[in-house]
Amino acid sequence: MLFHTMVGSNDIERSKRFYDTVLATLGAREGTRNIADSGHTRLIYNSGNGTNFIVSQPINDEPASVANGSTVAFSCDSPEQVKLLHDTAVANGGTSIEAPPGPRNTASLGTVELAYFRDPDGNKLCGIHFPA
Repeated sequence: MLFHTMVGSNDIERSKRFYDTVLATLGAREGTRNIADSGHTRLIYNSGNGTNFIVSQPINDEPASVANGSTVAFSCDSPEQVKLLHDTAVANGGTSIEAPPGPRNTASLGTVELAYFRDPDGNKLCGIHFPA
């Protein structure tokens, strides 16, 4: 359903270092630089299945800010990958938030593996795995 998800960055070089390293734990390649018609830099991470994660300098030249109530969740192949994604993010300038990585019992989805963290700009991210 989604073509892309985009978050803003106030320091695109810092974001490139962070996301290149963190998303590599999911098998993603280095982000591709794209210059918008406005001259602003974007980093595009293609999943290979038609969806993209994009980090962009705000085109309105205002500071990037965090969307209250928003979370970008990355699908992981295993509970170990959830933890690796989280730990790699924290080791590279991210911040662990909420409960430590691990299983969460949900009424509607059963038990899922989750890890929440923020990138250096404060965007809320999540690693998630649904056991078979």
